[in-house]
Amino acid sequence: MFTQFLVYNHKGLQKKTPHKAKRGGVSMSILDMDASELSEKIREGKISSQKATDLYIRHLEHVNPSINCLVEDRFNTARQEAKEADRKLKEGHAKGRLFGVPISVKECFHVEGMKTTGGLKHRKDHVVHEDAEVVKRLKAEGAIILGKSNTPSLCFYQETVNPLYGTTNNPWDPSCSSGGSSGGEGALMSVGGAAVGLGADIGGSIRFPSHFNGIIGFKSGNDQVSQNGNYPYIEYEEQQRMLGIGAMGKSVRDARLVNDILGKGDNKRSPDLSSFELVIPQFYSCPLGVETGRLIRSVKEDFEDDFSMQVDEPPLFTESTLIWQQLMSLDGGKALKKHLLVNEKQLSPYIEFIRSKISKSDVHDYLTWAMIGMRLFQPSKRRLTYIREFLKSGDERLHKYLDRRLIVMPVYHSPAPEHGVLYKELFSIQKTFLRFLPYIAYANVWGLPSLTIPVGESAKGLPISVQIMSSVGNEEAIFQFGELLEKRYRGYERCRKYDETGKKEEVAAHLA
Repeated sequence: MFTQFLVYNHKGLQKKTPHKAKRGGVSMSILDMDASELSEKIREGKISSQKATDLYIRHLEHVNPSINCLVEDRFNTARQEAKEADRKLKEGHAKGRLFGVPISVKECFHVEGMKTTGGLKHRKDHVVHEDAEVVKRLKAEGAIILGKSNTPSLCFYQETVNPLYGTTNNPWDPSCSSGGSSGGEGALMSVGGAAVGLGADIGGSIRFPSHFNGIIGFKSGNDQVSQNGNYPYIEYEEQQRMLGIGAMGKSVRDARLVNDILGKGDNKRSPDLSSFELVIPQFYSCPLGVETGRLIRSVKEDFEDDFSMQVDEPPLFTESTLIWQQLMSLDGGKALKKHLLVNEKQLSPYIEFIRSKISKSDVHDYLTWAMIGMRLFQPSKRRLTYIREFLKSGDERLHKYLDRRLIVMPVYHSPAPEHGVLYKELFSIQKTFLRFLPYIAYANVWGLPSLTIPVGESAKGLPISVQIMSSVGNEEAIFQFGELLEKRYRGYERCRKYDETGKKEEVAAHLA
């Protein structure tokens, strides 16, 4: 844990600020560096790609047995690519904004020569032969992929556990959830397992793990990043609008960089941040823990002299959660069920759910319960017509509302809970998701870009984050305000609990 010291903000309020290691010096560990800094040092010849890649590999080999974040590696290939990068640098042929930088990606993204299983046992040997579009773009910028990180089955749960690869633990407290569905990526980045990572989010899948593990995460907005090569592919237009793909890492500048690499680049502004109003609601219609509420109020108090402020919930906030569930249930689970075709036999969700309760199913009960729930929440034709009209009018309303506004709200009502708690809160027959999911569902339903920033910790040392969201086109304003939060508050701090005893100096930067 970093040394804490008390400082006073401009309103005389005490807050704890982490003492961060000096960036750029020999005392700065490669494991603490973001991709932007590491890329710069590789280009300058101060750190070799080989040494950085080898250090990340050795670190992952050490931490993975404890947290189970990485499910497949390409370490031998990565070492060869790093050696080739160093050769190109010497010859003056270094190209790309991530040249020689070791990264990781969520298991759902196709990587040539690697498996894409979706956490399903019957896909355990399914090797793909073409990169996902986002992977192609990252490789084209010189990135070196170390491996793929764990997810729940078919990325359909907010906690990372599946019958094929098992459970990913939260590095800050292994008894707690790492979130999902990008929970393997969140845990991996928390311990500094790569320079930057890649996740996807249709129901909090980047933001849950970023919040629970204390990292930076960015969900792109509607139709801004290609999902080609993402498994399972999202088929329906109404669901596609909810999907966002983006960086999971150590800094806001990396989130911006990766978004620039992956995104379409349309309608991006260079805004005057002072012209934006902050929407920071102080009272919500859904639960909010005491520690999270205090941090939200602290953010409001810190910035209320610098920005115009609004404290009411944003438009359509309470309605969005049920709409999210119904959008996810458009076809009653038929698209999801297609992936459970085993040896030409279609598995029954009902039978597999019962079998899972007595440990005889290869399908986790959250997945079968989700498919059963989809049948219950599938909207009628009349309801679907209403939802489509609701989305159309809501898009128009929010486009105007968010023209010069940034929304700052919690990610979840609490820090990372113990394993299994999310299942009770989000998969309950009592529809408790309506109470606990509104902070997450809002950005998905309206296709809003959202940046997650750690701003503090609980009394037990678990990270707590906020998310910043606005409309597509306001990404740069989101990143700029995110950098303000990053500087004033916790930001990314690497979990050092798994550093090898007596070898902390060994992970210091290897200068050429």
